[in-house]
Amino acid sequence: MPLQDLLSDYLPILVLLLVATGLAVAMVVLGQILGPRRQTEAKLIPYESGMTPIGSAVRRMPVRFYLIAVLFVLFDIEVIFLLPWAVVLKQLGVFGLIEMLVFVFILLVGYVYVWKKGALEWE
Repeated sequence: MPLQDLLSDYLPILVLLLVATGLAVAMVVLGQILGPRRQTEAKLIPYESGMTPIGSAVRRMPVRFYLIAVLFVLFDIEVIFLLPWAVVLKQLGVFGLIEMLVFVFILLVGYVYVWKKGALEWE
């Protein structure tokens, strides 16, 4: 494909990206330049639901929370792979069906492993 064709195809996208980036940067810079900067004691304290904070605002999150979040994202992304497969299932034929059954079986093995390890239990 000649360079001229690539430029004519992708030039509008490049211009759009440059304009969007320029606008975003301009808004941030203008906000910093023109925005008010009156720092008061009330603005500088941590604020949560209208109550004066007691103790430290930093607390440790249990590792189990992150584990469940990662597992959710992992299995959610795996389910997303089912949609394109379902769209082209007729074109793939029996081979595509067998491949997806293997894929789902591997997911099922992972799910059962996580379940048996107790990673899905929330205490």
